[in-house]
Amino acid sequence: MITAPRQHWFDVAARGPEPRRRLAWYEWGDPSNPRVALCVHGLSRNARDFDWLADALSATHRVIAIDCPGRGLSDRLKETASYQILTYEADALALIGALGIGSVDWIGTSMGGILGMLIGAGKQAGLIRRLVLNDIGPYLPGKAMDRVGTYVGMAPRFATLDDAYAYQAGVNADWANMSEAQRRHITTHAARALPGGGYEIHYDPRIGDYLHKGPVPDLVIWERYDAVRAPTLVLRGTLSDILLPETAADMTRRGPRATLVEVPGIGHTPSLMTERQVEAVNRFLAT
Repeated sequence: MITAPRQHWFDVAARGPEPRRRLAWYEWGDPSNPRVALCVHGLSRNARDFDWLADALSATHRVIAIDCPGRGLSDRLKETASYQILTYEADALALIGALGIGSVDWIGTSMGGILGMLIGAGKQAGLIRRLVLNDIGPYLPGKAMDRVGTYVGMAPRFATLDDAYAYQAGVNADWANMSEAQRRHITTHAARALPGGGYEIHYDPRIGDYLHKGPVPDLVIWERYDAVRAPTLVLRGTLSDILLPETAADMTRRGPRATLVEVPGIGHTPSLMTERQVEAVNRFLAT
């Protein structure tokens, strides 16, 4: 049985076209522990994906996970154009600053890992003590994101939670060896009950608008990765089309010269729910 997190709210100050809004965040472990792990999810996911990992890390860390804007319980943004990396980066840094946290072990899945690389190579690089990149790197093939665009922002509404579960099971098939209880868990937190009955996926469908405007260009940020100095762990599903094997191999030779752990039979992304994956992260943060 995993421990349920404490749920909190953070008021994000008005910025640009966006009014003041609420950001949901979750906490495990001793809130006075100076050793902090910050978990940031992927494009269409939410903070509760980290429940299993956070429960394991809570023995040594104060663990914090964020619902990025437009996901989970966090407020949706006014302008579609505000759904971008710079918004998520500013929000995460604002929360860290408000909590008075001096350094974090950053654990980022997919999009959350891109944020980690950008911060780890920027003016506040010293904030990141250790960096965990879950199936993401400094080269992101556009054709893989075209595939992601076939479902992000395109989910139908569901009559029952079981229907939502069946949909999620298909979308998350690459996560592979999760238990039935884990699949039910992530569906519960990825589906939102509608006032008139039924359910929808718990994110603003506009987060994927940029994926539906034609072929997505490759993302290449090697210069940022090369500037990262924090010790880095890379997890890669061996079937992933997001983090290619040659990219992962180059990441072990460039920049922070990451430690690479490959998870066989998994696509994008390793779930961070299995004993082997959790232990790989735990062992890396403990060294």
